[in-house]
Amino acid sequence: MASVIIPIAYLIVIFGGLYVFSVLYRRHIAGKSIHIIFVCSHPERDAYVTLLQQDPPAPEVTLKAALVRRAIADVFRAVRFREDKPALQNLLQKGLVGDDLWNSLLAAERELEGEVREVCAEANTFVEGWGSIIFPTANEIIANERMRAMFESTNKLRAEKGEHIPILMWFPNIPLERTRH
Repeated sequence: MASVIIPIAYLIVIFGGLYVFSVLYRRHIAGKSIHIIFVCSHPERDAYVTLLQQDPPAPEVTLKAALVRRAIADVFRAVRFREDKPALQNLLQKGLVGDDLWNSLLAAERELEGEVREVCAEANTFVEGWGSIIFPTANEIIANERMRAMFESTNKLRAEKGEHIPILMWFPNIPLERTRH
């Protein structure tokens, strides 16, 4: 009989200790406030608002450029949310992150939606109907910047390797007669 009581007592002590540790650890973690904010400072919005509030009014061209930069930043944030949300949802379903983090993400997403509506409304104050095309324009600018960066990195790599870049490769519409002098 004594041989059965000792292993049972051992298991009770081990599992009891693990349970107590788990409860205390969860209380400790719950006591810490997790302040994870998905939408951090927005310098593009701040720059636009500063330009709007200048005493001598800023030129309209400058305001439009600042608004487009603001839209570009919003597109980057929207893409980031689209990429991060499924991963966070997966972690939430597995119980690896808390509901407070998920609620923070949803609040940041609502804030971004409000920002998009605000940018569209501001764009419509400059030119009627511009609010519907400012974000496609921002997407085109982003694609252009990525292509330019890729083009420049390709040229740098070829220059480092010492390869010659034929001019006809970049300008195929130039007639051959003009290129030979």
